[in-house]
Amino acid sequence: MVERLKVKPRDDAPAAPGEPPPAAPRPLTLRDRWRRWRNRRIASPVFQSWAARTPLTRRQTRRDGERLFDLVAGFVHSQVLFALVELDLLAELLEAPATPEDLARRHRIDPQRMEALLRAAAALDLLEASGGGYQTARLGAAVTGVPGLADMIRHHAVFYRDMADPLALLRGEADTELSHFWPYVFGGGMPADVAARYSELMAESQALVAEETLGVVDFGGVRRLMDVGGGTGAFLTAVGRAVPGPELVLFDLPEVAPAARARFDAAGLAARATIAPGSFRDGALPVGADAISLVRVLYDHADATVAALLAAVHDALPPGGRLIVSEPMTGARRPERAGDVYFAFYCMAMRTGRARAPDEVAGLLRAAGFENVRHRPTARPFVTSVVEGRKPGEGPV
Repeated sequence: MVERLKVKPRDDAPAAPGEPPPAAPRPLTLRDRWRRWRNRRIASPVFQSWAARTPLTRRQTRRDGERLFDLVAGFVHSQVLFALVELDLLAELLEAPATPEDLARRHRIDPQRMEALLRAAAALDLLEASGGGYQTARLGAAVTGVPGLADMIRHHAVFYRDMADPLALLRGEADTELSHFWPYVFGGGMPADVAARYSELMAESQALVAEETLGVVDFGGVRRLMDVGGGTGAFLTAVGRAVPGPELVLFDLPEVAPAARARFDAAGLAARATIAPGSFRDGALPVGADAISLVRVLYDHADATVAALLAAVHDALPPGGRLIVSEPMTGARRPERAGDVYFAFYCMAMRTGRARAPDEVAGLLRAAGFENVRHRPTARPFVTSVVEGRKPGEGPV
């Protein structure tokens, strides 16, 4: 196959038909000029060699070099973590250390290669040397203690393949695996195995999202809570256990209903929980709830779909009814790694939505008619952020 020659257009080339002409460059500020001077110096190999040897600059130069190397080697680091999770070594070594030879025999891996894996894990602070062997370190123990994290790491095999050609992803030219994995991209019903994979991953990771949401949202005055797009009911189950009052309504695709019913039954919530099968794409939402939650829903969808959904939520709520949005969000004016790197590209690979800043989510709620819209920062914003709003009027909550 002959690859097409890609010609970079000249900066002064005329705009293509139908495209607006390029905007005139704005005048450079003093800060712009400083940055240009700084960048030219730092981009010089001569300066880099000098800075690495000079006492006043070598510490910063080394830190920058280590950070750059971590970016270059980041995929390898992630694959070391993936190997530890697949072999279940972090859990295996929680209580006591083991030697590389013992672990090599147990897992049928060459001893030298097993030791290379263990040393790599120790360099990443996931394991630590102990008594001639290796034991799980503090950071490694945290991996085992975060609900759903191990399943997410395993799931990343799909995401990494979708990121193999980031330019194709950015240009919308990639037929990503994630876009076929998630069930709502299937026009009608979805295969049972796809529904099962989707439900298991979402339910496992939903526990931490529910914990963060419950930490900043007071559900005490809610009479009836409907979770739209709630999967197998993990979020509603967490709310039901923490708050004894409200009735619980799950609204999601029919394929997840059996697993949701089993979850409610196991949690002792069968008498309080109702399942309303359906899709918010197909029409109005059920009425009767005085609070509606959208947990990791909006960032899965494009702006037009989000606007339609928020309008439907507004219509379904009574006057004074509450809307709770909980999902990963970007860092707005100050980009941050979880929202602006991981979740931004994850949504890109799903090809159905995008991560948004709290102010943008709040603006969407206001545009749908909600008032008293507030961003409630969580203790772990890399897990989720919360935005609340109320439908105008007097109501029970």
